[in-house]
Amino acid sequence: MGKINVAVLMGGKSAEREVSLSTGRMIVQALDPNKYDTCTIDAAHVGAQDFENPRPDIVLIALHGKYGEDGTVQGLLDLLEIPYVGSGVLASALAMDKIMTRKVLDYEGIPIPKGIAVQRALDMDSLAKQVKREIGYPAVVKPNRQGSTIGLSIANSVSELPAAVELAFEHDTEVLIEEFIEGTEITVAVLGNDELEALPAVEIVPASGFYDYYSKYTPGATEEIVPARIPEKQYKRAQELGIACHKVLGCRGMSRTDMIVRGEEIIVLELNTIPGMTPTSLLPTAAKAAGIEFPQLLDRLVALALEGK
Repeated sequence: MGKINVAVLMGGKSAEREVSLSTGRMIVQALDPNKYDTCTIDAAHVGAQDFENPRPDIVLIALHGKYGEDGTVQGLLDLLEIPYVGSGVLASALAMDKIMTRKVLDYEGIPIPKGIAVQRALDMDSLAKQVKREIGYPAVVKPNRQGSTIGLSIANSVSELPAAVELAFEHDTEVLIEEFIEGTEITVAVLGNDELEALPAVEIVPASGFYDYYSKYTPGATEEIVPARIPEKQYKRAQELGIACHKVLGCRGMSRTDMIVRGEEIIVLELNTIPGMTPTSLLPTAAKAAGIEFPQLLDRLVALALEGK
């Protein structure tokens, strides 16, 4: 069998462009040249001709955020009948939309934080009272369709809410306000299409106490502990929740679900369909703890994308 032609789609136009470029470069370096002929495509300059000469056997999407993780490029590749790594249009769009994700998870009985969806036309005084009544302070304020904690902040009091909401609205037309949950932050990655495997849970301990953009992408800014230091009962439950979220949203290939462990309960924060693949990213860390080195992880993801094709 000859080599597989892989196009790595990276860059793009979202606020997470630099993260995507880092992800793409790491993927290209790790793909086995004996198995794959690899080319890179910057999605900021993509055209149909980029997929035709030569036409790839598969596209490995290394995009994050808008136009990459939200089902947009997945729809384009479906139209071009080119297989790609990761979830399809519906699962990608759902996971990117935090408000819709909450509705689906809540319907399925999966525990989520208390939250309020906010539109641009709002009365700040009424909103501040609603947050105090339904959520309490501190409250987490974030854009609805944005990743990597971009535009996210903590409102510790009524007086801090307007600035936090305004910051979030700079990145989206909808904003989500959720309760701030004290506890142990963990993430569970899942691999598979029909047969699913939950990787070891990773505990996230940012030096600053807050897992923001700096903590995510700065080497040494966050301690990642595998396996997470939580009781065995909660550990197993976290892996079960990771698989449940993967199934409920209809994900394929891979996903990563972020959670908070508070006492005996586990609360799901959000789900990522294209987890980062930078040197500080969590999916490669979890895979390595399971005995899967990064090149082998990519092999598995490519095989899953081609399954049934």
